[in-house]
Amino acid sequence: MISSLLVTLPLLAQQTKPIEVPFRLAETAIIVDATINGKTVSCMFDTGFSGSFKLNEGINIGKATGSITLIDFVGSFQAPTVKINDLSFGPMKIDPAGMAAVQHGNNDYSLSYGMTVDGIMGLEPLRNTIMEINFERKMLIFHPKTHDLTKMVPDNKKTFKPEVLPVGNASVELMVETESGEYMVLALDTGNSFYATTHRDVLERIGIWKPGKNPVYTKTSWVASGPVQSWYLRMPKLKIYGAEVENSVWSIIDLPSSRATGDGTVGFGFLKHFNTTIDLQRRVVWMENWTGKFTEDPLASTGMSAFNDPSTKRMRVVSVTPGSSAEKAGIRRGDDVLSVDGKQVVGLTFDQFQTLMEGAKGSKVQVALSRSGNLMRVELERTVLVNSL
Repeated sequence: MISSLLVTLPLLAQQTKPIEVPFRLAETAIIVDATINGKTVSCMFDTGFSGSFKLNEGINIGKATGSITLIDFVGSFQAPTVKINDLSFGPMKIDPAGMAAVQHGNNDYSLSYGMTVDGIMGLEPLRNTIMEINFERKMLIFHPKTHDLTKMVPDNKKTFKPEVLPVGNASVELMVETESGEYMVLALDTGNSFYATTHRDVLERIGIWKPGKNPVYTKTSWVASGPVQSWYLRMPKLKIYGAEVENSVWSIIDLPSSRATGDGTVGFGFLKHFNTTIDLQRRVVWMENWTGKFTEDPLASTGMSAFNDPSTKRMRVVSVTPGSSAEKAGIRRGDDVLSVDGKQVVGLTFDQFQTLMEGAKGSKVQVALSRSGNLMRVELERTVLVNSL
């Protein structure tokens, strides 16, 4: 029976019905199961990663066969690769010709996402398919080649059809426009947990941010190449991938982009409101707004960021936002966090600690810290630390 067979990529031309592969949803990520070289792995699906897979070094899919340069928002680094000989997603078998999995580090993705995660899956395995990310049903849906998005007509209220810009197949680059007609090129990025991310110099170029002006509230964000200075900004009315958005809050990185062809990415915070079908071969995307919403305000925060310091095995404060409750309580960079609401925080990831610090506006959290061996106990109120134009 055809339902029991693996459908190979060459057979997709004969495919007459969609093939559905379920995924799991973490708070800010899509988790997909794949079988690589006979090994089943669970990966966060990151359309902003141009490669195939980035797996922890402990996942054995074979010996290293090469190396690759990885690029994130602000930098690049080298990592070993393993050739992919066979690849499938449930009943869907993909031709892995030319694909290699990166094996780099031992990131505890499972802790970050609250479920088993062995690494990251990028855009490469699916770029030759007509693939729908259906948030409503928690499914990856592989459509037959006869599913021609170019013939579909959007109403530009609930359905939208942005065209993929002609900059290759490494990413899904689409346009975001201002009311004055200026534009940004922003990749569709399910791996970006924020609503959208761009850079200060991009905002200056399109006239949204005045050169020389500094934000009131700043923070530290963590990207693949390390910590970066960033801040939240409430944006003016924009047309994001064809959808008119009255106001939205973006994460702004205070460093220039690492890529000349792109200005940043539109992330999970926007994309989760849409069932999105990508056809890179025909250079078109179809988006259906299923939640009735286009944006949400970010959670309030204490203004304190911390990372797990392996030398002390403690969460060490790496930044304190000026004007935040953490700063007002006297917390400084270099302080060690011992507990939050009476619970130890040893071994938490940067993102997990950030989640603890976030919550409803006006809510409070009890934090115990150590500075040079001296115990400090403070109560912090969460506030919305978003910059205005």
